[in-house]
Amino acid sequence: MNLTVTKSRITKSNITIPGDKSIAHRALILCTLANGESIIRNIPDSKDINATLNCLKQLGVKLKRDKHNSIRIKPSPFKRPSAPLNTQNSGTAMRLLAGLVATQPFMSVLTGGWQLNKRPMARIIKPLRLMDALIMGKNKDTQAPLIIKGGMLKGKSHKMLIPSAQVKSALLIAGLKAKGITQIKESLPTRNHTENLLKAMGADIKISGLNIKLNPVNKLKPLDITLPGDISSAAYFIAAAILIPGAKIVIHNLGLNPRRIGFIEILRKMGAKIKISCLNQTYFEQIGTLEASYSGTLHATKIDGIILPSLIDEVPLLSVVATQAEGITTIRKAGELRFKESDRISAVVTELKHLKADIKELPDGLLIKGKSPLEGAVCSSHHDHRIAMSLAVAGLTAKGKTIIRNAECISKSFPTFGKQLKKITTKV
Repeated sequence: MNLTVTKSRITKSNITIPGDKSIAHRALILCTLANGESIIRNIPDSKDINATLNCLKQLGVKLKRDKHNSIRIKPSPFKRPSAPLNTQNSGTAMRLLAGLVATQPFMSVLTGGWQLNKRPMARIIKPLRLMDALIMGKNKDTQAPLIIKGGMLKGKSHKMLIPSAQVKSALLIAGLKAKGITQIKESLPTRNHTENLLKAMGADIKISGLNIKLNPVNKLKPLDITLPGDISSAAYFIAAAILIPGAKIVIHNLGLNPRRIGFIEILRKMGAKIKISCLNQTYFEQIGTLEASYSGTLHATKIDGIILPSLIDEVPLLSVVATQAEGITTIRKAGELRFKESDRISAVVTELKHLKADIKELPDGLLIKGKSPLEGAVCSSHHDHRIAMSLAVAGLTAKGKTIIRNAECISKSFPTFGKQLKKITTKV
């Protein structure tokens, strides 16, 4: 499927964003360990979340989804899956489920699509083995499929040399059923949705700075939660609003977790007009209203270090914004981008060059010179949803027509993206 985008203006200001995918994965898995029925509302209807749901069903979890995208979860004893648990191309699903099945008294196989089965898995295999899990992977235990023989684990201390919320979450899920204390020390702050949910569900968890200490529990409290809008999905419309003359968007009920809004902080640093209001907290998550409007002159910035984990998914999109900012934007220490659904550093450079951007690939990042008038072209998504949606935003500001090939990958996280984009824009 191709997605075609032309230079446009934004005609509608109020936008609805699907529920947060990161929180959804975690809530679904943790609710299988609750003492009673849970309900999760505003579940996103994406391929990633459906992969998690299908795997949980294979494990014997009773799920009921209604037409309003609410899911009721009734915990029941897990059963050995009769076939491999296929997490499609969801790295979050595979890594979190690895932590779950490692505690169960049966063998499981975790596999995924061709993209996921090429991504690094030693980072989850090694710490689970430290907890006495029996786990093997392809290519000398570096890739999926993963074969896991579950059982009683031992709580251990883990030092996270590579920042990863997925690995951290997997270890916490495993630690809930381990014997003894599980401790995690992060090198940089990563998204903390798992910790927030565990606190809301009554887990014995203590957090001090980048240090986490978790005691095992028999059962967690059930949840009754409405997921906020996903900031990573909202980011594309926020970027479009600040780049398109006369544009303004308002997004209500948006997740604004401090560890997820590095993208907003960088845009403001570049001179973007973004207002946040109506902040409140539910289940330890910040939720509010965001207004973004055309920002005129943007200026370049430097991105690296401690802020990167809070905006790692948005680097391709920030690269698009940087093409329209005065000066040279540098993004460094972002080598982790080479191990996503695509090599996002290489993909961003290749495709933005097709649009006539002045951009250079660095070993661990990007160098973007603005302000570059973009020109429409035929581009590839590299089968990566973040690349596809970032190119769509670029196409809204480019002269002529931009065609993004293999755009069906967007359904991994945001199936309605194309429809929503069409609904709020009109050709110039």
